[in-house]
Amino acid sequence: MNDIQGEVHKLGKWFHNIDLGGIKTAPDHFLGDYPNIKFQRFAHAIPADLHGKTVLDIGCNGGFYSIEMKRRGADKVVGIDSDERYLEQARYAAKVLGYEIDFQNRSVYDVAGLGEKFDVVIFMGVLYHLRHPLLALDLLYENVVKDLLIFQSMQRGSAEVEPTQPDYDFWNTDIFDRPQFPHMYFIEYRYANDPTNWWIPNQACMEAMLRSAGFEIIMHPEKEVYLCRKAELPDNECYAVYPSRKQQIEL
Repeated sequence: MNDIQGEVHKLGKWFHNIDLGGIKTAPDHFLGDYPNIKFQRFAHAIPADLHGKTVLDIGCNGGFYSIEMKRRGADKVVGIDSDERYLEQARYAAKVLGYEIDFQNRSVYDVAGLGEKFDVVIFMGVLYHLRHPLLALDLLYENVVKDLLIFQSMQRGSAEVEPTQPDYDFWNTDIFDRPQFPHMYFIEYRYANDPTNWWIPNQACMEAMLRSAGFEIIMHPEKEVYLCRKAELPDNECYAVYPSRKQQIEL
């Protein structure tokens, strides 16, 4: 017990509160028993039996979700993060709990380097930390998502959502004043004292971005959380992200 407590302390401040045999890694977390307190509100939406499945956890932090996927029997779990301190915490937590998980220092923009697609991809708490969020979703679609995407992003603004029209007249400017229209808020400096908080969508924007990247929303089990399935890209001649896709920019 004392050895675990000492190692947890030595690994620095944890953002994931993980129970390591009675030792909590972040017992004083400002959000409570986080992320477990949130996970319990949408855990039912994830297949309970992941035997024979592969999982990629993007922005794995201290490894909470990676560990939960191994608990559900996933054959292979890969967790990536660009913060080596979090990765050290995740490796230690998995070791103490007896789970074999491959934790790698890798950016979301470099997921193609993994060289494989995964049955389940977890992409939670990352999008709003990115300067290029839609690019990240495109990269996931193109390179690593085989079937399911478990997605979450911080959201602000209206939770109202209105149907998206296929086109809007140039002179129709009133739509931009409607709170239920897709909006993305840009943070120039800091939000919540965090310089990596760049873009924060409202709910309509988040759902539109997921659809735009080729993901079908099949369940919205918890605030900010979406269970998505990889689908066909929207049939729109203006979609142009990669040469491998049929859609091309018309200049």
